[in-house]
Amino acid sequence: MGTASSLVSPGEVIEDAYGGEGGEACEIPVEVKPKARLLRSSFRRGPRVIGASFKSTGSVDLEYTAEYERLRKEYEIFRVSKNNEITSMQKKEAKLDEENKRLRAELQALQKTYQKILREKESALEAKYQAMERAATFEHDRDKVKRQFKIFRETKEKEIQDLLRAKRDLEAKLQQLQAQGIMVYDPDDSDDDDNHTTVTAAGTPCDYWGGGVLGSEPSMGSMMQLQQTFRGPEFAHSLCDVEGPFANVSRDDWDAAVASLLQVSPHVSQALWSNTVRCYLISTQETQAELDIFTQSYSPRLRSLCEGLGHFYLNICFPEESAASYALERRQEMERSSVCVLLLKSSVTSCVLEDAEEAFVKNPDGHPLVLYLRTVEAHPLSGPTRQLLERVNAADKAAKVKVVDHGGSPEEGASMIYTQLEKVIKQELLGLEGSDVDGKDSGIDEGREEDSGDVLWDLHDEQEQIEAYQQACSAAAQLGFQKYIDRLNDMVAAPPPTPPLLVSGGPGSGKSLLLSKWIELQQKHSPNTLFLYHFVGRPLSTSSEPVLIIKRLTVKLLQHFWSISGLSMDPSKILEEFPRWLERLSSRHQGNIIIIIDSIDQIQQAERHMKWLIDPLPVNVRVVVSVNVETCPQAWRLWPTLHLDPLNPREVKSVINTECLAADVKLTKDQDKKLERHCRSASTCNALYVTLLAKMITNCRCAWSLEKTLEQCLLCQDTMSLYSLGLKVALDSLSTDGERHVMREMLCLVCASHNGVSESEVLAVFPDLGLPVLSSLLYTLQRLCIVGLGCGLIRFQHLQAAEAVRLEFMDGGTCSPAYREKLIHYFSQQLSQDRVTWRVADELPWLLQQQEDRAKLQLSLLNLFVSQNLYKRGHFSELLAYWQYVGKDKSSMATEYFDSLKHYEKSCESEDSMIRLGNLYETLGRFLKDLGLLSQAVAPLQRSLEIRETALDPDHPSVALSLHQLAGVYVQWRKYGNAEQFYKQALEISENAYGSDHACVARELDSLAMLYQKQNKYEQAEKLRKRSVRIRQKTARQKGHMYGFTLLRRRALQLEELTLGKDTADCAKTFNELGVLYYLQNNLEAAKVFLTRSLEMRQRVLGPDHPDCAQSLNNLAALHTERREYETAEDMYERALDIRKRALSPDHPSLAYTLKHLAMLYKRRGKLEKAVPLYELALDIREKSFGPKHPSVATALVNLAVLYCHLKKHSEALPLYEQALRVYEDSLGRSHPRVGETLKNLAVLSYEEGDFEKAAELYKRAMEIKEAEPSLVCGKAPSRHSSSGDTFSLRGPAPLPHAPR
Repeated sequence: MGTASSLVSPGEVIEDAYGGEGGEACEIPVEVKPKARLLRSSFRRGPRVIGASFKSTGSVDLEYTAEYERLRKEYEIFRVSKNNEITSMQKKEAKLDEENKRLRAELQALQKTYQKILREKESALEAKYQAMERAATFEHDRDKVKRQFKIFRETKEKEIQDLLRAKRDLEAKLQQLQAQGIMVYDPDDSDDDDNHTTVTAAGTPCDYWGGGVLGSEPSMGSMMQLQQTFRGPEFAHSLCDVEGPFANVSRDDWDAAVASLLQVSPHVSQALWSNTVRCYLISTQETQAELDIFTQSYSPRLRSLCEGLGHFYLNICFPEESAASYALERRQEMERSSVCVLLLKSSVTSCVLEDAEEAFVKNPDGHPLVLYLRTVEAHPLSGPTRQLLERVNAADKAAKVKVVDHGGSPEEGASMIYTQLEKVIKQELLGLEGSDVDGKDSGIDEGREEDSGDVLWDLHDEQEQIEAYQQACSAAAQLGFQKYIDRLNDMVAAPPPTPPLLVSGGPGSGKSLLLSKWIELQQKHSPNTLFLYHFVGRPLSTSSEPVLIIKRLTVKLLQHFWSISGLSMDPSKILEEFPRWLERLSSRHQGNIIIIIDSIDQIQQAERHMKWLIDPLPVNVRVVVSVNVETCPQAWRLWPTLHLDPLNPREVKSVINTECLAADVKLTKDQDKKLERHCRSASTCNALYVTLLAKMITNCRCAWSLEKTLEQCLLCQDTMSLYSLGLKVALDSLSTDGERHVMREMLCLVCASHNGVSESEVLAVFPDLGLPVLSSLLYTLQRLCIVGLGCGLIRFQHLQAAEAVRLEFMDGGTCSPAYREKLIHYFSQQLSQDRVTWRVADELPWLLQQQEDRAKLQLSLLNLFVSQNLYKRGHFSELLAYWQYVGKDKSSMATEYFDSLKHYEKSCESEDSMIRLGNLYETLGRFLKDLGLLSQAVAPLQRSLEIRETALDPDHPSVALSLHQLAGVYVQWRKYGNAEQFYKQALEISENAYGSDHACVARELDSLAMLYQKQNKYEQAEKLRKRSVRIRQKTARQKGHMYGFTLLRRRALQLEELTLGKDTADCAKTFNELGVLYYLQNNLEAAKVFLTRSLEMRQRVLGPDHPDCAQSLNNLAALHTERREYETAEDMYERALDIRKRALSPDHPSLAYTLKHLAMLYKRRGKLEKAVPLYELALDIREKSFGPKHPSVATALVNLAVLYCHLKKHSEALPLYEQALRVYEDSLGRSHPRVGETLKNLAVLSYEEGDFEKAAELYKRAMEIKEAEPSLVCGKAPSRHSSSGDTFSLRGPAPLPHAPR
């Protein structure tokens, strides 16, 4: 601590003790502070003053002793206090240690609790997982039990049905015994009434149709073809019935006949080869002028006619100077031709003689024949020509050759050839004689829809499947598949439940051939089995679209039960609902249902879209699918599998020998051994490789020698290399570089297209290419299994052929965009010329999508006829996918269509254009309804209804179609009152137009029944449904094949004439029905003969004033109207009307029927004065039928008023308009569009009368109603009643319709 000597006074000098003399003195200023502070400072500074010298330490010690003691005491006090503080801190530390220990103990307790809770949580989770596993196991067991119960129930139900059928068979035998006089006493059976079949649901097979009648799959065409030709007003009243004329026909014979007729697909004429009208022209140098004029001036008309109906048209003509070098091609083209035309003058050449001999003498019944003979006195017939004509005349025993004998100019001769050919094509090939071909958008499309209800379908897809099946059947004949067929039969016959059966194999192993051959055999041996098959083609083609595949199978399944109502158009719903349809309809079918899908792995996203294959199948349903063993999904490999092995040496030798024998090619023993050694590996002994190898050996002699061909083939170790060799052989067989270039380009176009290209398209793309060269080229490529013709399109026969073309000619596909551009240019040219065919709609949008040109794709879709074509052929999902690719949602897409329709409507002036406009509006409405845009769907459907009522007639069947679609929208909207009114109105129009037993009437009855069922009106629904079933059963006999049905009718007529005599009422009725059937086939000449005989017989037997005579007169009048023979038709209508006035009540429906058509004929011919009393009588009948306040009465009033206005009888028209206005206002409301139209007509009439103020007032009110209507995009309130009067026009009566072009 130091002493007092360490203190110094201020100002003193402290010397450094270290260093002595050398130290340096310095002054340290010291501040005077309190002593305590000074002491502490001295303590701090102590070390620095050690050893310092002080001048007076003694005085300092004395002076500060007292102070020192005081400080010491303070220090002691300070020390004690600090010790106390330390003690206190130690106590606190001890206390904190204890607290710390306590907290540590609590923490340990909490940790133990946490560990315990954690262990409990883990135990709970484990228990939860165990419970979930038990629940999943229970759910699986429950589903298993449900499936087992379902299978058990279906099995028992099938057993019950078998027992019931056995019971009915025993009862039938019992009745036969009783009928034979053998008395059998059984009190339990004495009161049974099982002979009367009670129908409980649409499509339920009754006793009459049991067994083999529906044992095979009806074709799409057999369900859709007939209704497009119902045009005569009373023809539906004479539908064929089993009773009456068929009383003398054996029921078993009838069943067998109908069952065989149902096997046919009548929508594709047997005279049409691959959807093409092929006109084979045989001409000489003397008739070359007629041929050139016909080809240049008239062929485009026939092409337009056929393209409008979905067919191709092609002229086949080999020039006389080069015909000898195309002998094989000429024979093939004659076999494929639809009609042959021979043009002769005086002399013939050897090639003309050969072709004429083949077509007209050896095979006169093969196809229609037309003989044009130009007779000139200065050039008599030569000897060979005269002999040829004699042989043709001798061979034409059935008088089928149409002879055109002409002595005028070549232009007139070409016109006569065109007239005869047009008649043949319409009447014998396409079945459209008398129909309005130019109005294809209105008549033909509608006709195809009528029978199918709301389901839209593409017949080209169906024809493609039929041709694929037939081609596969013919190709499978030379391959031995018996061992696989037996195994397939065993697998299908296995007891249920049976998963799908898998047919697997490598590319080209023969899976398609096996399935087609198996289907063919099964159809022969199992007539009660329903087969639904689909052959998938090239990837990305239409046949590989999953929605179209499932929709096609669903529609065919539904058609088998005569009903296709209730099928959704939504792509996702189609895929979801197929298993439910399959389960529902399989329970009605008495036999098995087998579904075959070939190359299912080529379907886009097959595993996702075919999930229904994994679900349990109904007890009587089997599914067989084929897959490539390399691309088969892993989940499907667990199914029962039939694997196709490579061909064994014996089978390889058999295939090659068969082909060589057919081509008259002989192989040496050395060559046989080489082939045998070569075809031993897996890649060289599959079915496709061996078939292609045999084709190469037998068809390459024109280009290479047999030895060279065989040598080159033996170098190919797989199918791809063999196809590449085949392409080289085909190129070497051509004579010029131009032909080789065309072949390369054509194959590249086929490879770049969506579904292929047609022959006419190839000729149009390559103008310098002649048809003989194209025919020769296709002949070579078909013989080498490279391409084939399907549905009129050139396509690759196998995927590996397309791949070989892509590698050899397209640099592995890098050139594809350039070839797509060529096709886009061609189809865009057709579009710019307003030639919107199904080919344009199929190819152009797809090509633009592949090119990723969204702007042009949107423009093509906004071409209304392209979208209409796609939608009406059922390509709903494809159209929707295009719009999604463009980037448009549903609402914006609807707006785009509305804008396009408004723009198109401004250019519509003629009646035909208005009809097309109405069809476009209806298509848009249906499309929006299928999309779920109900509020926007009403407006176009309402507009379509208004256009059809104005342009056609308020009672036209097209109006009923619009009403049906509007009602469907209101059903989905749950506005059942409006829907019921529309359905009833459509039913009334259909009954008036077709009769009470027509399929359209059954459709409306089904719709009404479904509506009543939704409203819980089950009794009314059941009555309508039973009536619909009776109609469908009655008309189903016509849906098999019209020509075959006509043959049955003629056989019935012969039986009746033998048993009843020639002049009987029943025979006259059969004559009338035969005339109707021929009319429905558009064979108007034969129809006229039978209808005339019916009228004459009825006049002799029943008397000229009998109502049946009026029916025959009415039918004949309709036929003459169809032939534009209006004077004869008018006379017959008047005679029929006179008979019915005297024989029937004044308000009889048949009387109103004749009145309406006669009035329409008068108005059409400009005989307005004669039409007035008929319209007045029609008004009177409507008032009696509906009451004076019904809108139909107002429509009749407006029609009569319009007629008075045309006659300038304004004073008589005015009260009719005013009365109609009151009826419309009372029944429809003051702001209804019908009120506005009537006000507008009244305004025009008042203006003509000079009352301008009244006219202005009426016109202003009409415009207010018009402006008050919602815009087209927002939706428009529809009319509750469809009937509207004719819009008044000052242009006078409507002109006569023009004849078809």
